[in-house]
Amino acid sequence: MDIDFNENPHRRFNILTGEWILVSPHRTKRPWQGKTEKASLDSKPKYDPKCYLCPTNGRMGGANNPDYKKPFSFVNDFSALLQDVEEKKYKNGLLYAESESGICKVVCFSPDHSLTLPLMSTEEIADVISLWQQEYKELGENESINHVQIFENKGDVMGCSNPHPHGQIWAQRNVPQEVQKKSNRLLDYWQENNRSILEDYLVQELELDERILLENEHFVSLIPYWAVWPYETMIVPKRRIPHIGDLSEDEKQSYAEILRKTTIRLDNIFQTSFPYSAGIHQAPTDGEEHPEWHLHMSFYPPLLRSATVKKFMVGYEMFANPQRDITAEQAANTIKALSDVHYSKSI
Repeated sequence: MDIDFNENPHRRFNILTGEWILVSPHRTKRPWQGKTEKASLDSKPKYDPKCYLCPTNGRMGGANNPDYKKPFSFVNDFSALLQDVEEKKYKNGLLYAESESGICKVVCFSPDHSLTLPLMSTEEIADVISLWQQEYKELGENESINHVQIFENKGDVMGCSNPHPHGQIWAQRNVPQEVQKKSNRLLDYWQENNRSILEDYLVQELELDERILLENEHFVSLIPYWAVWPYETMIVPKRRIPHIGDLSEDEKQSYAEILRKTTIRLDNIFQTSFPYSAGIHQAPTDGEEHPEWHLHMSFYPPLLRSATVKKFMVGYEMFANPQRDITAEQAANTIKALSDVHYSKSI
């Protein structure tokens, strides 16, 4: 007997990490008695004299921002990683540790304090991508840097300490654990098939057309089959591109366009500035060739039922397995029905 995956609990496999997720769609029918909060409707000014990231303003570390007109980056005044750390290892029985070094940078997307990515133009987002490319190249050429992680935390619920439109880059000596898991899976598939696993995955997803959100000439935006977060989204180039530095000019424009439209639709789900953590996974910068790597950008948003009801990883998910209630297909159908016009501009 066939099982209806939109009605019954089941597990789905993540081809990029080798891990499973429990899906429980029948739980969406349970009555909700959880916490709700009032959504913030505050609008932001284009310039905030108290903001550490606005042009010409002073930062907590003592430096002043230039009067920048385009995306601007600087070394984080409170970096989680430090560059000049001597390599040391520690072992005492079952206790292990080693020193870690790196560089942390802040990337201001725009001088306009009031903007977020979905409110920026395609050209403005393309300028952000250009700066990401520059940073990936320059940081990656440093012999002590073997991985460059580009990411954005949007919204205070995601721990964002400043509402100015910005992201971060953490570049470090060791390849982080989540990336290493993907590296191993990508390499195994490449060695067995001489193809990128995401190339083959996109072919299947485009043929099924059950989780595709948006598509243009060079990129696809979709809900991954193994998504954990309620409206988790992934943007993938159709061509196997190991890292952001390999984007052609046309591909960069396509990336900017689909990034803008994807984030607009996320905002439109609950007509709020949709919080998320987004990150780009791409080839390590360890000096080796990585033909197995296929650039992709993931969005992990916590909102579940409304602008105020959030999904938390608790209980079973902390001690056993990630779990979600709505299926990837249900999430995709919700987002596909939304407009490409930002809700704030359609009023």
